[in-house]
Amino acid sequence: MKKPVKKASDRFDWSRADAMTAAQIHTAAVADPDAQPLTEAQLSKMKPMSRVKLLRVRLHLTQEQFSKRYGIPLTTLRDWEQNRSEPDRAVQSYIRAIEALPEAIGKVVGTRRQPEPA
Repeated sequence: MKKPVKKASDRFDWSRADAMTAAQIHTAAVADPDAQPLTEAQLSKMKPMSRVKLLRVRLHLTQEQFSKRYGIPLTTLRDWEQNRSEPDRAVQSYIRAIEALPEAIGKVVGTRRQPEPA
């Protein structure tokens, strides 16, 4: 059985931040040279993360695992995630179903019927 991995946010001591006002937090954040806010020009060049990628990341699956579990061709998944193409309306409904019931959909799609003997 896999041991759950603790995220950095789970190990962070928030007591110091909790004691600060919103203005103090903002001042500290702006003073950090490694965490400068993005400029308008930088923001305008950024592309939003695709809904499919957000879902896959939330489910902690690799592209290969997601592709296999939900019966989506790997190349198609990569095209969606890299914004080269978008899922059609039927697939968008399928993605919403996966978001709502990931385990159930994975079980249904993952169970492939064996061909019956002739």
